[in-house]
This record gives sequence, structure tokens and C-alpha cells, in this order.
Amino acid sequence: MATRKATGKSKRPVARGKSGRPPRQRHAHAHAAHRGKTANGGGAKSPRKWSHHVMETSDAMDLEHNIFKTGNAQEIAQSLKQSSTKSRRRKGTPFQSAMSMLNFYINRAGRNLPKTRRNTLQQAKRKLREAFGRAP
Repeated sequence: MATRKATGKSKRPVARGKSGRPPRQRHAHAHAAHRGKTANGGGAKSPRKWSHHVMETSDAMDLEHNIFKTGNAQEIAQSLKQSSTKSRRRKGTPFQSAMSMLNFYINRAGRNLPKTRRNTLQQAKRKLREAFGRAP
């Protein structure tokens, strides 16, 4: 009879966080707990989207309410600049935070964004670059 060599798991210690679980398991556990809290009966969709939650609770900056719904690209750019320069919670530069929030809004709307709104928001990008002294 041939003897098999026992192949166990690697001898390297697994990095563990405060909860005592490896990072991947902590994430899965938190995700499952969140899913259990927010689960609606019968697999019904949640009325709020994750992207809406990001817009409301973002660490990037505090935005003026309904700023992206205004029809003026200059107002959007000025408000984003003001919000990003005042914020102390952002991780990047003020320009990065403002531009990423504008891009996030455009991408979030996707195909549902009318051409006129998309053009206004693209113009707001150009105005934002000008406001921060960046090349277009």
C-alpha cells in the first residue's frame, strides 16, 4: 500500500483583525449581516440604490442639495469647487474630489440621462477644470 503524504494548509499565520477573523471572512460576515437586516420579503428590490447611499453619505465632501439638477454648468462647477475646498474629509485633492463626484453622478445616471443634461454636466466638467486652473 502506498502511503499518502499529509498535505495540510500552509504554515504561514493568517493575518487577523480585531474580530479574530481573516479579512475575507470579516467582509463576508458583514455583508451577510447587512443583507439580513435589509432583506425584504420575497426578494423585492430595495427602494434605495447603493449609489444613492454613496451620494448621501460620501466621505468626499458635503454637497449642496440638488446641485446636479440645476440647469447651469457654471453654478454646478462653483458649488463643487466650494464644497471640495471646504471639506476636510476628502482623501484626494479638492480637484480630484470634485471631478470624481461629478463623474460619479454622470455614470450613475447612465443611459437615463437626457442629452441636454449630459451636455450641461460635460460643460460643468470644463468649467470645473477652468475654476481649478487646469488645462481643458
